[in-house]
Amino acid sequence: MHHHHIAWLGKKSPFCGNVTYGREISNALLERDHRVSFLHFAQEESLSDSWAHHSEVVLPFLYKSQIYTIPTLKSSKVLMRSLADLKPDLVHASLTLSPLDFRLPEICAELNLPLIATFHPPFDSKLRNLKSSAQFLTYQLYAPCLANYDRVIVFSQVQKDLLVRLGVPDPKVVIIPNGVDVQKYSPGPSRFKTRLGAKRLFVYMGRISTEKNVEAMLKAWKLANMGPDCKLVIVGDGPLSTVLKPFYTPEDGILWYGFVADEQQRIEILRAADAFILPSLVEGLSLSLLEAMACGVACIATDAGADAEVIEDGAGVVMSTQGVTTQLKTLLPLFRDQPELSALLGQKGRKRVLERYTLSRNITQLEQLYQEVLTETQTLTYTRWA
Repeated sequence: MHHHHIAWLGKKSPFCGNVTYGREISNALLERDHRVSFLHFAQEESLSDSWAHHSEVVLPFLYKSQIYTIPTLKSSKVLMRSLADLKPDLVHASLTLSPLDFRLPEICAELNLPLIATFHPPFDSKLRNLKSSAQFLTYQLYAPCLANYDRVIVFSQVQKDLLVRLGVPDPKVVIIPNGVDVQKYSPGPSRFKTRLGAKRLFVYMGRISTEKNVEAMLKAWKLANMGPDCKLVIVGDGPLSTVLKPFYTPEDGILWYGFVADEQQRIEILRAADAFILPSLVEGLSLSLLEAMACGVACIATDAGADAEVIEDGAGVVMSTQGVTTQLKTLLPLFRDQPELSALLGQKGRKRVLERYTLSRNITQLEQLYQEVLTETQTLTYTRWA
């Protein structure tokens, strides 16, 4: 395998799926002896140590949220200068939805660098809702620009079909789903359930925001009268938690854990779970869904985004995004009363992750893609000079 120098353009904060993706992948590439330079939007002083072995370039920015980044005008110049100095083999941008994404193809063309994008934005796979949605606008807005990248990585067939329909050439769109470190995320003993005094444990892990549809799950839980032996643990925080907390309380068997930063602690919670619930209305490919499956937890998820592709054919239970409360009201008691069902689905879920969604398979596919693009570029360069 050839070793490459990759300039990775992404972000490290605020925390979201994109951040995890960048960290996991760049660390895995380093382990395979590639060189990674990490370029990201940040205020100079805010660099943390878990990234110590990357060479860093910090791009200044004006505004940053989980969704959108506005770089300063200077940042295009900083980026161009850094890339010229670093002389990487290729640039891989994990798109943060910033105006810089639109400038990247020009910058890289000028420096003669191959450019690959990972396009994350989630969407609702129900096409009838799609046309009017903000997510669809993002895809529409980005498609013409993505057509100028050498390759665009998406996580699912649904996303690929959409971009191709919007004019991105088919061969340029590559599906490489998210991957999980299956050594780390694996079934194992956990004392978490005993500590809670629960017989059956249900877990939600993710942000508490409108598109995650958490309230539909909470309503169903209350309607299902799960009884004192069952607990629902909510891991994550977000704009809605303060609104919902007073109505869904420990008296109802609902425990709010907030955001758990410690990965080992999250694994401990997943290992103890009997079922993992993902009620999202909008989703890309949920990393926490894959993590739960890797830990051997039975999963109940909606068909938002690519999640249905993940658990289709019996690796989990698929709900429709319409009427989540009604569906869960039926499913929850079933999972409470049928331990064999959750055990079986948990095994099937782990098996599915091992077949399709391991981090190492993900990295290997990425390395092959890098190689392919570089070979193409070299061929082009030779033809140009020939």
